[in-house]
Amino acid sequence: MGTARKISGSRAVSAAAGSSDGKVDPRGPRFSAAITSVVLAAALISIPGDSSASLLVPIVLLAFQAMVFGAAALFGLQAQLYGRVFRTLVVPRLGPPAEWEEEAPPRFSQLVGLVFVLVALVGLGFGLMWVAQIAVGFALTAALLNAVFNYCLGCEMYLLAARLRIRT
Repeated sequence: MGTARKISGSRAVSAAAGSSDGKVDPRGPRFSAAITSVVLAAALISIPGDSSASLLVPIVLLAFQAMVFGAAALFGLQAQLYGRVFRTLVVPRLGPPAEWEEEAPPRFSQLVGLVFVLVALVGLGFGLMWVAQIAVGFALTAALLNAVFNYCLGCEMYLLAARLRIRT
């Protein structure tokens, strides 16, 4: 997230996690990445070594995270559950951000996360635990990079693709 295009200025606290003009509080996606990291870590730990064990816990966790990613990717970050929690419980205590970011890069990163979680669910469905573990591991790594180091891998992919589109 740190490298996504930033916008300076002040806005109302109520709009801090996402606004209708396509700008977001950069702290929101990082907060969401922290929660996502916990959910994905729990899912990864709960994936059994073989398909004979129960898959209920990882399937529920991954399906829940898929809904969170899907809401953000399809409807915007303001529609994401974690963004709502951030806007409702965190922003009133922090105040408005010093700068704003474009919504498109973190929204794209939510789509990338959704793809990895769906691959994991398909892997579980076919009894391919290793596919699910690798897919969740990649998604978890990306979420941790954002949560811990403020480096949004999906945002960087989006910006790279945008630069390549401009050159062609």
